[in-house]
Amino acid sequence: MFEDKARVLLVLPQAVLDRARVFAGEAMTQLKGPVSLQMVLRALIDEGLKRRDRTIVANIEGQMHAVRAIRSRNRRPVVAVSRSAGRRTAKSRAGEARRS
Repeated sequence: MFEDKARVLLVLPQAVLDRARVFAGEAMTQLKGPVSLQMVLRALIDEGLKRRDRTIVANIEGQMHAVRAIRSRNRRPVVAVSRSAGRRTAKSRAGEARRS
């Protein structure tokens, strides 16, 4: 089953992780054997990729919009007043972070 493995870092909201843990506990009770969180997540990903459900696409779309909003907020220039000349200059937040 796991001949061709790859490692992936998966960042999940705590609520999603908690629901997956509950699911693992229910599966363990139903199957009367050990079920790990990794097994549950692997099964959910595999089954989710087999389905072409509108709710899955809507979830992906929501995540896409959230990431775009976060990235666009981080790209907006910050207007700062130059101390020496007293003029306003535009600086990017990324540039300021590098200088700090």
